[in-house]
Amino acid sequence: MLTQTIPSGPFATNAYVIACENTRQAVIIDPAPNSTQAIVNALTEKQLTPVAIWLTHSHWDHIADVAPLKNTYRIPVMVHSEDAPNLQNPGSDSLPCWISIEGVETFTPIDEGTRLTVGDLTFRVIHTPGHTPGGVCFYCPENSVLFSGDTLFKGTIGNLSFATARPHLMWPSLKKLALLPPDTKVYPGHGPRTTIGAETWLNRAEEVFGGDVYDDDDD
Repeated sequence: MLTQTIPSGPFATNAYVIACENTRQAVIIDPAPNSTQAIVNALTEKQLTPVAIWLTHSHWDHIADVAPLKNTYRIPVMVHSEDAPNLQNPGSDSLPCWISIEGVETFTPIDEGTRLTVGDLTFRVIHTPGHTPGGVCFYCPENSVLFSGDTLFKGTIGNLSFATARPHLMWPSLKKLALLPPDTKVYPGHGPRTTIGAETWLNRAEEVFGGDVYDDDDD
């Protein structure tokens, strides 16, 4: 599997291009503000064919460049139905946003257990509500890789103070992730990579983080 991380926008949101080395098919994960040109360059330089855009959730810093990429490549957008309203009408989740974002009306819904393929690679969708109602992670067992969006970061979790957050659902979501193999590489929505095994607090996240106000940077 080929993986390129493209931090973009005011919160250095990690957009990703992942691809099957055998077929050269690729997907784009969470195209952040001002990531379009870097994503196009990565696809062109590596001679990759994008087949879909996958969204871990629909906060504006993860969806800002969905529309231009969808329109350029004529590819489907995958998002959980509970996060779709903000993709269709950016700003409907009431998060402060100072840039104009084009909405995307048409999407393909994904949910717990949905199987997604890119070339010879197979991913399983893990529904991880908490940061948003429709937050998901993308897990590839064969390559021991998880794209965790803003559910899990190195040493911490996504902000639970927003109007659409579901704090009481975050704790069981993190316990789901704790069941993955310890050597699973985690590519988060912000910041550096980690592993499931390194985040030894996952099963007691409510005890560790339950009383905190979470980082404002992790939108």
